[in-house]
Amino acid sequence: MLRSAILAASRSARLENLVSKAPFGRDVARRFVAGDGVADAIRVATELAADGLSTTVEHLGPVTATEAGAHAARDEYRRLLHRVAEAGLSDTAEVSVKLSALGRSVDEQLARELARDVCTAAAEAGTTVTVDMEESAATDFVLDTVGKLRGDVPSTGVAVQAYLRRTEADCRELAHPGSRVRLCKGAYPEPESVAWQAALEVDKSFVRCLNALLSGPAYPMVATHDARLIAIAEDRARWFDRGAGEFEFQMLYGVRPAEQARLAAEGHTVRVYLPYGTHWYGYLARRLAERPGSAAFLGRALTNRR
Repeated sequence: MLRSAILAASRSARLENLVSKAPFGRDVARRFVAGDGVADAIRVATELAADGLSTTVEHLGPVTATEAGAHAARDEYRRLLHRVAEAGLSDTAEVSVKLSALGRSVDEQLARELARDVCTAAAEAGTTVTVDMEESAATDFVLDTVGKLRGDVPSTGVAVQAYLRRTEADCRELAHPGSRVRLCKGAYPEPESVAWQAALEVDKSFVRCLNALLSGPAYPMVATHDARLIAIAEDRARWFDRGAGEFEFQMLYGVRPAEQARLAAEGHTVRVYLPYGTHWYGYLARRLAERPGSAAFLGRALTNRR
């Protein structure tokens, strides 16, 4: 119930305005967001690289409702990728992008063309792109788009969400050579007909999806903070004789940094999901929905209590 309430709040313009302007609101955001601009993202990515951590950087921009907005988002990613290369971060930093940011709701073909521009810019910068998954209604479009993008830029990755009932089958389809697949639990409100509702069922699906990816020649990117699922992933990787360079763990910036350091010290690739930008409210709310216990942290910020 709390998770549903937080997800509903993530779509409230009134709450966004309240949280963004509340005392300590930016203190909350800084725990999970690199800062407002590209320079902030590069600074934090450089610091994380020095600690042996890779990154996947996402720009948190305004809702894209026009072609001009879609082009602006594309241009922001091209600037970001230029700075990644300039800073010598191409070996450790990639970018994540949502097709909605590139105008999916405006013109699907435009979104595909702009996504190709971003992927091409990433290849030129010596790094990669992972296309984020969004609500279930967009799943087919995202997967079809990534399939087309891979025709030009084979390294293009895609995220899938274990709470969707279809995802195990999608993972089997995606488990082919060179296929970079980020497996996460999922953070959008979905009906029972589409998604598992109970946490245990989501976890079971996550493990089935992970097995499907590890059993083939795909490159799984295991995106979870759940200690039990991390341990299972380590065990399943050993079972499938996967070396440390044949899969990676992904975690959010600001969440379980000690565990990130532990996994990296053991030789695993650990990639930190690093967002930046001024439109951080929706992102923060979805992260709190994934970890409802963290909602108290936001509550203290809103009431001036630390």
